[in-house]
Amino acid sequence: MTIHFDEKGKFFTDVIRKEAIPIVVQTMTNVIRGKIHLMPGRRFKDEINRLEDFFAITDAAVYNAAGKELYHCEFMTVSRDKIVWIFPEQELPEPDSGGNH
Repeated sequence: MTIHFDEKGKFFTDVIRKEAIPIVVQTMTNVIRGKIHLMPGRRFKDEINRLEDFFAITDAAVYNAAGKELYHCEFMTVSRDKIVWIFPEQELPEPDSGGNH
C-alpha cells in the first residue's frame, strides 16, 4: 500500500473504502443472496444504474426456485439484462406470523 500526501497534509492511499450491502437478486431462474459494495455516500440505486454490463456480487449464494442452495462463491458477476428485480436484504419483509397475506 502506498500513501501520498498533498501540500495541505491530506493523505491518500491505494485502498478504496466501500460499504458492503446485503442484497437479494431475482434472475430469470434463480435467487442470489450476496453483497454489493458501495463507495461512501453512494446510493444503492446509483450502483445498480451504472452503465456496466455486469453486476459484481461477493459472498454469493445461488438458490433454485424451491429455495435449495445450489452453490456458494466468494465473487460472481451477473449480467444486468438477466436481473428481474433486486433489493437490499434489509428491506426483505418479515414473515407474517399471523397467517395474513
